[in-house]
Amino acid sequence: MSDKLHFVCPHCHTTNRIAADQLGSAPDCGSCHQPLVTGQPVALDAQGFARHVGRSQVPVVVDFWAPWCGPCRMMAPAFEQAAQALAPGVQLAKLDTEAHPQAAAPYNIRSIPTMVVFKEGREIARVSGALPAGEIVRWVRSVV
Repeated sequence: MSDKLHFVCPHCHTTNRIAADQLGSAPDCGSCHQPLVTGQPVALDAQGFARHVGRSQVPVVVDFWAPWCGPCRMMAPAFEQAAQALAPGVQLAKLDTEAHPQAAAPYNIRSIPTMVVFKEGREIARVSGALPAGEIVRWVRSVV
């Protein structure tokens, strides 16, 4: 990894350049001045999805879900816990496949919830089914 990383703001979706060793020091976005690292999953729309997955040099784990999906709703608190445990080195995000099917379609999501790990714009791993927080953290750490 280079000394400077591209990190996409969870609030305004602006790409920021930040020193890798500063991620843990509560950096703020250069555009909206909100915290870059929140320890919370980022809710994405199609445009936000493209920015976070395509521009971030920090791994991004996207939970493809839908509001009508019982296992998706059941896993939501575990996904939030995993976001806290994995920050600042990994950003977790959620994409509602019902509201934004065009963003999910290229990834052939056949069942939900499905979590996909992206690194520098490329898919590197995926897993389907609801997992507890500890399993999400272990799985992500094993692939990034």
